[in-house]
Amino acid sequence: MSEGLRFILNGERVAAPGAAPTTTLLDWLREARGLTGTKEGCAEGDCGACTVIVRELAPDGALRQRTANACIQLLPMLHGREVVTVEALGGAHPVQRAMAEGHGGQCGFCTPGFVMSLAHAWETGASAEPEAVVDQIAGNLCRCTGYGPILAAASAARAAPAAAPDHEAALSRLRALRRDLTLTLDHRAEGARFLAPRSAEEFAAARLAHPEATILAGATDIGLWVTKRGFRPAMFLWVGDVAEFGEIGEDEAGLRFGPAVSHERAMAALAPLAPDLGEVWRRFASPQVRGAGTLLGNIANGSPIGDAAPALIALGARLTLRRGAARREIPLETFFIEYGRQDLRPGEFVEFVDVPRPADPMDLRCYKISKRFDQDISSLLAAIHVREEAGMTTLARIAFGGMAGVPKRARAAERALLGRPLDEAAIAAAAAALDEDFTPLSDHRASAAYRMRAARNLLTKFYLERRFGDIRVAGRGRAKPLEDAGERHV
Repeated sequence: MSEGLRFILNGERVAAPGAAPTTTLLDWLREARGLTGTKEGCAEGDCGACTVIVRELAPDGALRQRTANACIQLLPMLHGREVVTVEALGGAHPVQRAMAEGHGGQCGFCTPGFVMSLAHAWETGASAEPEAVVDQIAGNLCRCTGYGPILAAASAARAAPAAAPDHEAALSRLRALRRDLTLTLDHRAEGARFLAPRSAEEFAAARLAHPEATILAGATDIGLWVTKRGFRPAMFLWVGDVAEFGEIGEDEAGLRFGPAVSHERAMAALAPLAPDLGEVWRRFASPQVRGAGTLLGNIANGSPIGDAAPALIALGARLTLRRGAARREIPLETFFIEYGRQDLRPGEFVEFVDVPRPADPMDLRCYKISKRFDQDISSLLAAIHVREEAGMTTLARIAFGGMAGVPKRARAAERALLGRPLDEAAIAAAAAALDEDFTPLSDHRASAAYRMRAARNLLTKFYLERRFGDIRVAGRGRAKPLEDAGERHV
């Protein structure tokens, strides 16, 4: 049996009968409900003008809350959850008052999105330190360029006396909205189906029966296909209602992540393994995208410039691929065959990624090169995992994104380091060996010559940091303990 699409909107239980699976939350809010405070600025998850708060019950019964870009969230993904828009704040929220009194609104178009990001931070008790607030609004862009009053408003809102958010009421609403059955939507006009299995076995069976289905996780890529390319698949198979897929396993060997684990949750779990992992994920996309997108979705997408894969390859991560009841395990680096092609058989999907713990957290260094610090796709990402024992290099795993059609190990550079002291001569040999490993391409992000020179320089930088300490300048680009401010268990 199935049940219809229903969720909570600003405290009210609502249904959306007849909505197509490709309907975005933004379009439904504005066109079906007349809630025009949620703005469309880009329709691709970049500007944050459409930011809303999404709440759901975690498997342990706790309240989980995040921000999301409504423009790329497909409406059926909100089934059984709660959506909060700027209208629900009523004009009296501490953040709204501070924005108005501090002239943080400026032209006003992007203001609702900023308000929702800052209201989420306020409700979840995130840090009010200036650098933390900058991170909290990294997914919101203001064309008036006047971020000063917005940052001041964030500080003023935290200092103002106000009643604590009523998380128990939100929990009660979500508990009352029971979801016991599989959500199946069939839209005749669009000829599309949305299927949200409730168990791993049900998902595997559906994938085997429908190998042509589009697997949907956070929609941070697929949402753009819908809004920008007019993508209309015959069937969506969604991972988000499978409780097991949202689990993070941990033991002495390392961590295991399922298909529905968001980047934000993965980031909080991975950051303690190595300081640079936390820094890479801190610069990954935006809080809204990290809260919706998933780690395995980023891997399965196979992008040559995805930031997750090089770091996990350097750590020796392995994938579990499932087809029906059968499973096989492969090293992550072998999953990427060539641009746009991964090692997936018909009816198969990525069920887990296992990430080993490094023997020493400081053995791993990651470097992201991009034109902007926040919310920018990498021109180049280097992950260098090297271990020395008794003055000799005993482990060398070096992976790059942006240097080939897939995330790829620099095996010739690794061979140049192994079995010898990690000194200037070894690094020079490894840098020279990059010519054997890569023939980078030129595109609008960087030229081939720039990529190769930057890759060589990053090897040198890695060596200098190992010998003389962290040479990164103080500020937003330095490695530091990660604060989980984008998604919180409250």
